[in-house]
Amino acid sequence: MLSLDPLGPAWDCPLASKDLEEEEGPWGGGAGLPPPGCFSGSWRHDVGLDCKGSLEGAEARAWTVYHYSLLQSCLQQAGLPETQDRSQVPRTGCPGAEVTLCILGSPSTFLSVLLEGGVQSPGNMLLCLSPAWLMKVPAPGQPGESALLVSKAVSFYPGGLTFLDDFVPPRRATYFLAGLGLGPGRGREAAELARDLTCPTGASAELARLLEDRLLTRRLLAQQGGVAVPATLAFTYKPPALLRVGDASPGLRLVELSGKEGQETLVKEEVEAFLRSEALGDALQVAVKLSGWRWRGRQALRLYSRKELGTVVDMVLALLEKLEEEESVLVEAVCPPARLPFPGSPPPGPELAVRICAVVCRTQGDRPLLSKVVCSVGREDRPLRHQSSLPQTLEVALARCGLGEATQVAVVRRRVKAAAEAALAAVLALEAGLSAEQRGGRRARTDFLGVDFALTVADRALTPVALELNGGLCLEACGALEGLWAAQRPQPAAREAAAAPLVETMLRRSAHCLMEGKQLLLIGAGGVSKKFVWEAARDYGLKLHLVESDPNHFASQLVQTFIHFDVTEHRRDEENARLLAELVRARGLQLDGCFSYWDDCLVLTALLCQELGLPCSPPAAMRLAKQKSCTQLHLLRCHGPPWPAPSLHAVPCCPLESEADVERAVHQVPLPGVMKLEFGAGAVGVRLVEDAPQCHEHFSRITRDLQGEADHPGIGLGWGNAMLLMEFIEGTEHDVDLVVYGGRLLAAFVSDNGPTRLPGFTETAACMPTGLAPEQEAQLVQAAFRCCLGCGLLDGVFNVELKLTRAGPKLIEINPRMGGFYLRDWILELYGVDLLLAAAMVACGLRPALPTHPRARGHLVGVMCLASQHLQALSSTASRETLQALHDQGLLRFNLLEEVLVPGEYEEPYCSVACAGPSLAEARLRLLGLCQGLGIDGPHYPVAHFLSHFK
Repeated sequence: MLSLDPLGPAWDCPLASKDLEEEEGPWGGGAGLPPPGCFSGSWRHDVGLDCKGSLEGAEARAWTVYHYSLLQSCLQQAGLPETQDRSQVPRTGCPGAEVTLCILGSPSTFLSVLLEGGVQSPGNMLLCLSPAWLMKVPAPGQPGESALLVSKAVSFYPGGLTFLDDFVPPRRATYFLAGLGLGPGRGREAAELARDLTCPTGASAELARLLEDRLLTRRLLAQQGGVAVPATLAFTYKPPALLRVGDASPGLRLVELSGKEGQETLVKEEVEAFLRSEALGDALQVAVKLSGWRWRGRQALRLYSRKELGTVVDMVLALLEKLEEEESVLVEAVCPPARLPFPGSPPPGPELAVRICAVVCRTQGDRPLLSKVVCSVGREDRPLRHQSSLPQTLEVALARCGLGEATQVAVVRRRVKAAAEAALAAVLALEAGLSAEQRGGRRARTDFLGVDFALTVADRALTPVALELNGGLCLEACGALEGLWAAQRPQPAAREAAAAPLVETMLRRSAHCLMEGKQLLLIGAGGVSKKFVWEAARDYGLKLHLVESDPNHFASQLVQTFIHFDVTEHRRDEENARLLAELVRARGLQLDGCFSYWDDCLVLTALLCQELGLPCSPPAAMRLAKQKSCTQLHLLRCHGPPWPAPSLHAVPCCPLESEADVERAVHQVPLPGVMKLEFGAGAVGVRLVEDAPQCHEHFSRITRDLQGEADHPGIGLGWGNAMLLMEFIEGTEHDVDLVVYGGRLLAAFVSDNGPTRLPGFTETAACMPTGLAPEQEAQLVQAAFRCCLGCGLLDGVFNVELKLTRAGPKLIEINPRMGGFYLRDWILELYGVDLLLAAAMVACGLRPALPTHPRARGHLVGVMCLASQHLQALSSTASRETLQALHDQGLLRFNLLEEVLVPGEYEEPYCSVACAGPSLAEARLRLLGLCQGLGIDGPHYPVAHFLSHFK
């Protein structure tokens, strides 16, 4: 945490009956030169640590050398290679257009974050070993705010590879995390660098001051989070405003003093009442300490028996003399360690105590997520400190204390998780009520928190009691635990880095930073299912300019510029692209990108981008993907190399424009087959055909019923109503949503679909993440990616529908835009990745800021509701209002796909209803029960059957 003032000289008081060293901050040390490091290694010392244009004094230079050696020692112990110095050849890069995650702090504290960042965003995680390697410059158009530029840093890559780099010109930080405490002078410099930045920051001096006030945080945790904290009596002098509001908390007694002298009688009465109160429970000892950001790591921990009234009173009075405004003297219960008996006879020697350290991170939607738990075990009579005991998993620590039963350990883990996440939730709620000035900047947030717990017994149950909040020490403990396994065979508890959710948050906030204020032209507004676009654009600070056929579309009032233009006649797309380009130039729009998520408008968008010189996949690739028979026939000719070739995934088919084509096709394509519209969407008009008569009958029906855009808007009839016949493939159906940039796969998300209601192919059910084995999932992802590359789709967000057969994945179709229906919402909910934002970044020529291997935070299972099958339920028990209310309560996820509830032969799903769960089985059971209760399940729509694939 930040320390703004130099540490003062140590002081002591002879009154203490038992003095134990208090926790230090994550950096330790005092004023002056760095401590002598216990470094031994063969790394080079003649590296370029000086930063051009910046001079460091001897003391500052010594700290830089110290932290460089510390980094090499950490890498050496983790079995990773030495940092390579390539600063003589500066990196040029693309300043302002690339993700730059910058950490200024101790390598030992942040090593786990740095290594994870090197995996998730290679070359973009930077460690600055000196404030002199950074500089602030005023941000144009943003008064009072500054951009942070990185001139020199250590860059991290997969495999623990690190490089010492100079950047010319300097890179602009898109995220800054100041590890605070690089020495007293550097503490002030770090605090100043973090203040009022245009980029997101994960720490600030102002927020650190709040979190380092134990009285404030304990009351916050007890009141807002319902977290157990030690019983505490606090004497405070001129308390901060945040402590003057709110109700009293159970077990926390706040006594506001009018002065620091003449308080003997009041102090004695309060201390006596506290030591005798039931709030202390079974505690036999109390601790007396100072609370306030000034005292972090600067005092001894003094323990007293509850019977030592006079000594405790004298100690409180002695400490009162040292108080400044907004500081407190605390008398707190020392939580007795839980008695965890070993099987059989009692163990000899002293009882063991467990201290639990939990790291919890802010994730998508400002939700807390526990990322890792680390424990230390020691003697009861020697309270545990960070860095004074080996880190252990919760299971090992509890087993050493005699609690090895798996279900009991699971209960403790659940309680720690609930308490840690509630602690961060309380902190986030507090920050939400602070002004930008109080937070240290408009973009200053707390993105991760370390919570230290003592494990004790309350109400006959094992209970984690929150002792303090800290970031660096808990993070370092988790990194140390992961480091124990670095050179060993990976263990289950070590597979996911504690810093993984934090790095994902860094990338997410970086993407928001890069995209804020970008000017984007959007072609086609879409229907009710795309209402999320306008809210997201506002949250991200995007400036949207809309081209739409409907002059009365509700979105016309939600954009910077509205251009009414008929985009439904796609046979004229080339001409329309030229006309639109002229309109854009005439209006003087300075665009950063142009994109569409609407099937009908994808080719037009590519042509317009070509006219305007904006990034996009080529129009020829879009045309190829848009026409389904062309996609398959083209890929059938792509035999490679490299192998496996896209032809392995293509399916034989024939285009149909006349009855004669149908007659020819039934002799070329094995039956049964699937007939569908060439340019269709939403599975409208798709049908299983068993023989030639059914082929002719379905072709005639579609030709008669779906002739133009007016017959069924939004499904591609502006391209015509040509059809195709393709071979019917047996297997399970899956969606793969891809993010591709420069022909490289950045992310892929696989979902499973339930069986359709043949002979139609309207979707019935889905689950995410996939329940497939990892090898099968990889096959689907690579098949989808190769098919996109085979069609020339090199940049964008694409949705690929496939079937997994006994012979491997087979392509159904490519949708060269982000997935429709519920997919964007589900991926955002489970993975924290927004496909809309990724598509907008690609459209602006920016590499999307995505984690390399996104991890799902649970499971979602959903079913589609159809007007033809659920009209009665959707008008009563499962009405739109009812489903929305259940969604708002967190009982289900509701995605409205159609505005009007009208049954029809060629219908699309009206809505999607889904349930979440920690496992696929639990989410499936919740959904089945919900559908039965709402009347969605029934003999003609057997939800259990549609969910039968998800086991």
